[in-house]
Parts: sequence; structure tokens; C-alpha cells
Amino acid sequence: MSELIISVSGLRGIIGETLTPEVAIRYTTAFSAEAKPGPFVITRDGRPTGAMLAQAIHAGLNAVGRNTVDAGVAATPTTGVLIRELGAAGGIQISASHNPSEYNGIKLFSAEGRVIPKTPGTAVLERYRQGQIRWVPHNRVGKRTECEQVIESHLKKVLATVDVEAIRKRKFKVLLDSNRGAGSLLGTALLKELGCEVVLLGGEPDGLFEHIPEPTAENLQPVFEKVKNAKVDVGFCQDPDADRLAVIDQNGRYIGEEYTVAHCVEHVLRRRTKGPIVINCSSSRMTQDIAERYGVPLFQSPVGEANVVDLMLEKGAIFGGEGNGGPIDPEVGLVRDSFVGMAQILDAMCLRKKTVAELADELPRYEIVKQKITLPSGTTPDQIRTMMDALAKKFTDQKCDRRDGLRIDWPQAWVLIRGSNTEPILRVIAEAKTEAEAVALCEKVRANLEIS
Repeated sequence: MSELIISVSGLRGIIGETLTPEVAIRYTTAFSAEAKPGPFVITRDGRPTGAMLAQAIHAGLNAVGRNTVDAGVAATPTTGVLIRELGAAGGIQISASHNPSEYNGIKLFSAEGRVIPKTPGTAVLERYRQGQIRWVPHNRVGKRTECEQVIESHLKKVLATVDVEAIRKRKFKVLLDSNRGAGSLLGTALLKELGCEVVLLGGEPDGLFEHIPEPTAENLQPVFEKVKNAKVDVGFCQDPDADRLAVIDQNGRYIGEEYTVAHCVEHVLRRRTKGPIVINCSSSRMTQDIAERYGVPLFQSPVGEANVVDLMLEKGAIFGGEGNGGPIDPEVGLVRDSFVGMAQILDAMCLRKKTVAELADELPRYEIVKQKITLPSGTTPDQIRTMMDALAKKFTDQKCDRRDGLRIDWPQAWVLIRGSNTEPILRVIAEAKTEAEAVALCEKVRANLEIS
């Protein structure tokens, strides 16, 4: 990549090329200039370059008069909890999520302990591009302190959402694949508090990944046999900053990320007071079917965690998430949270007295297909909108939604077409009862798309 991958809530880049200490300081001091008074919580996901970026960010923020709290290696959802617990002005998680090891990134959190939404994020981005930093004199330089209790509050919040004693009695054996990311710290503590015997893979949070970090079926192939051979009840696989969770059943079958939120929603609606559910518009309609079964409203946001949280707050949702394995439980925090997923799935296995495979097989079954359509170099957002307008006119008999690209719905299928923020492509995501039907929807889009 010749340029930073940058959005209203954060940025990613290759260390030493597009992401440097100078960029990190400019970006985070721009964030501080837009934030309310108070300290900032700084965390990182364990990549070797995270410590270097953290040092630069602490120094930059201290040099503009801000106090900083160093929480070291921590999961992204833990950052959100810490911000609220400490009454901080915001937080910064240093992570490139599922990108390869040469990448790192910066994710911005508001004082509410959530990824900053579009309006303040846009203001930060504009200030960053202006490049002006207001340094303070020697007597106003901020201080850096260490956070002594990093995971304790987050652990308590997750435990409070499940029947701890009932789970302990089951004595589950669980394989946790943290892939040398940040998830092992709280993940191991949580599972042990729940009375589980833990088989830990990649427990050292040093960012030296043992397999490609995104927890997809293709990347987790080496883990499947380990789950089966370990004779565990369930396998849990996290991405490096532990905001996403994929599930493997006791037979080594990849249940996947799309099922994580659906599992959680089904269990929460079965066990808690009923209420609205929010997912993004590219998440599986499994969750929609579950909401309909329990008679609760389901709302869909544009893609992006901040958009999901915005709509959850607006609708008073009791649960939400994104289909890439990111459940959001407002009783714990307003951040995608793999630990919420693990606890809710174990609670469901305990309550229903069923294996995770049996629980998965009870969920509505759909197949998702994801494809890309290459666009001419230099294609503008306006040109993409024109393409979407023309495409929508060819599907007037179906429900068309333009809140995020173009989503076209059929009774038991849908297809979403949206432009990439980082490369000249259209992403096409289709879901139907069978893979063949989903592929056919993607091909139907290709056949009707007019690329200028």
C-alpha cells in the first residue's frame, strides 16, 4: 500500500513506510485537540511495533499537555471498559486488527468507551490533515502513569451476564486460539473463572502470529485438527485485538464468525428481557430470523462498528453486533467483544444442555458468498453512486436500500454492493439458502452493472 488506510475512526499502515512515529503523533494530537479535558488510555494488541508507537503517542500527547494512562497489551473491548472506569477523555488502541504483521494501526475511542462516531471522527481527520500541533511549555507537559488493573473490570462485567456457577459445574474443556494477540490475557482469566480446563494456543501476546491473523475458515485450517485431537467441548479463535470471535465445534468443524452474533442473540433473547436487536447490513439474516421468532424488532445499520453502536443507542437495543464475529453487549460495553461471545456461548451450552454443534444446527441456515469487482483506477465515489443508481433501477421489483452502497432484498436472500474505502473495487456480498443461489446473485449483479 502506497498510502495510509484511513477512516473517521482510525488508520492503518505499514510500519516504516506509511505509518511512522510522526504520523502517529500528528494523528493522536489532532484527536486530543478535539476531545474533552482529561487523560487518555493507551493500549496495544501485542505486535512488536506496538510498544514503539505507544511510546511516540504517549510522548506526543504529554507534549500537548495531556495526561496518559499506559494499560500495555490489552484487547480492544477492554480499552472501552477502561475508559469508562477511569473517567478518561478517550482512548487509543494500537492495532491493525487482522492485517499482516508488517502493519499496525490506531483506533480512536470517545469518552463513552466506544469507537468514535462519524462527526467527531471527521473533525479529527480534518485537523490531522491540517498538520498543526499546539505544543505546551515545560510547566504544562502531561504525565504518563501505569494502569495497574487492566482486565479486572472487564472480567467482572462479562461474568455478570452469565450463570457463572452453572457453567462451573459443567467443567467444560475449551481450546482458546489467541494467535499471539491480546486476547489470551483476559480470555484465559475468563475461562478459568468459568471453571473451564483451557487448552491455549498462541498465548504469548507478542504479535508473532502462528497463522494468518483473520479468523476465517481458510486461515484456521491448522487449528481444526488441534481442536478435534484435544477432545475439547468447543474451540474459540480470536483476531489479534480480540474484538472478533470464530467458533469451532468439538469435531473440528468450523462454525465460523457469522454464527457468533446469531448464537449470542438467540441466547440473550431466550434468557433476558426481550428488546430491539441491531446488526449491520452485511450480517447474516440468521439474526433477523431469530428476532422474528422472538417477536422483537431488528434494525440494520451501515457497515462499521460505529454505525452499529449509533443505531443501538438510538433504538435502545439490548444486543447488537457485526457478522464478522463481533457481538456487542451494552451490559458490558459498546465495543465488539470476543469475550462476550465466549461467555454467552458457554452459557447457552449450559442452559440448553447441548453441544455447540447442536446449537449451531438449530440456527437458521444460509450461505454467504463474498466477491470483488475491479473498477478502473481513479473511479470516484460519485461515479460509484451513479453505478448504484443505475443498478437499482434494474431491480425495481425488489426492496432496494441505499444507506450503504446498494442492498437488494428478496424474501430469503439479499445482495449488498458497496465501494471499498481503500482500493478501486466493489465488494459484493450475497446470502441465500444455498451457496449456488448466492453465487447466482453475485453473477446477476455483475451482468447488470454498468461500469463507466
